[in-house]
Amino acid sequence: MQAAESSPERPQSRLRRARALYPHVSKRRVAWLLLKDTVNSGIEYRILGLAAEAAFFTLLSLPPLLLGLVGLLGYLDAWIGTETIEGIRQNIFTASRTVLSERGVEQLIRPLLDDVTRGGRPDVISLGFALALWSGSRAVNVFIDTITVMYGLDGHRGIVKTRLLAFLLYVVALVIGAVVLPLMIAGPDTVIEIVPWSTAVVRVLYWPVVLVLSVVFLTTLYHVSVPVRSPWVEDVPGALVALAMWVLGSFLLRIYLSSTVEGPTIYGSLAAPVAVLLWIGVSAFAVLVGAAVNAAIDRVWPSVATAAARERNLRLREAEAAEIIARAEAERAARGRSAADETDDDWDEREDGPDREPPPEFPERWARFLPPDDIRSRLHSPLHTRRGHKGRAPDAGEEPGGTESETAAGAGEPGRAGRGGTTE
Repeated sequence: MQAAESSPERPQSRLRRARALYPHVSKRRVAWLLLKDTVNSGIEYRILGLAAEAAFFTLLSLPPLLLGLVGLLGYLDAWIGTETIEGIRQNIFTASRTVLSERGVEQLIRPLLDDVTRGGRPDVISLGFALALWSGSRAVNVFIDTITVMYGLDGHRGIVKTRLLAFLLYVVALVIGAVVLPLMIAGPDTVIEIVPWSTAVVRVLYWPVVLVLSVVFLTTLYHVSVPVRSPWVEDVPGALVALAMWVLGSFLLRIYLSSTVEGPTIYGSLAAPVAVLLWIGVSAFAVLVGAAVNAAIDRVWPSVATAAARERNLRLREAEAAEIIARAEAERAARGRSAADETDDDWDEREDGPDREPPPEFPERWARFLPPDDIRSRLHSPLHTRRGHKGRAPDAGEEPGGTESETAAGAGEPGRAGRGGTTE
């Protein structure tokens, strides 16, 4: 941090910065603690469930996207050729028969493809692209939100900006995926058959180009998902981990699918969609694991921008917590000492709390600001508290909140200032 402040125009690399966490720990111990932090982040932020959510929306975007692309090819038959389009149609029919019956293919898929490829259904093409953009960007939005929360910067970027960023990243992912995924699936031999004159170049550069494109896209995803700017190269470790996790997960998934899905299987016609959904889920899980690695590294060697943004978020949360506690204390003092005594006698035996509750999102984070004995009471509904005040009429000459002396006494006693204690 000090070195970065002395030369802001050229910040030092992470390994040369002072550690914000674990300052007096050996490097081997730091590596173990980083692994623990990554696992804890994965458990705390439910990356397995979020990966399933992203996989669902990604799978949901594939049929309308494919339909829109096929319909777009129908307008380009003069350049592409009718034989190419007919080959694509036959491949779609073959894939559809793995999910639908022959009757469903003939009555649903074939008429729809005939209309779309002949250029007669521009409404279907437009609707397909719209659905694909919505569901696909929704999957990317899961990644952006999760990465932002992992860095402790939630609330720093608005909803509209996040959604627009998700749209842009989804379009970029389509462009890069259209190049990288076919290369990964086809392999170098297929490329050599297409361009036989470049055999030596393809064999040398094939896998390096595929890996570089994958790392560049993942690093860019991590880089732009964080609301504040930091050096792009500092997100490369997470991209490398994600790529390694994806390769390992795909290998293990292939072993699993070869023994459960291929041949006679209990999945029946759903075997192909289940296999695709599992593969997308493994890919999404690998991306979120890489994000957790980058977030854990940034907590140990934070950049100037992320450290300052986290400090601002912490101050805002402390101010919100202090405001809620002060409001609850003022309301409690206004109710009077006698009413407070009635509620204090059996406070520990009740499952309720004060009249004001913290925001419901991530309630466990309020443990950073509230005393331990106050957390439970402030996160439960205040039914019994209000019930205790019903049926009691104020005495003659007494204000509804109690006498002035009683109110002042109730507010001045440390034990009656509120379950959160006194504020600084």
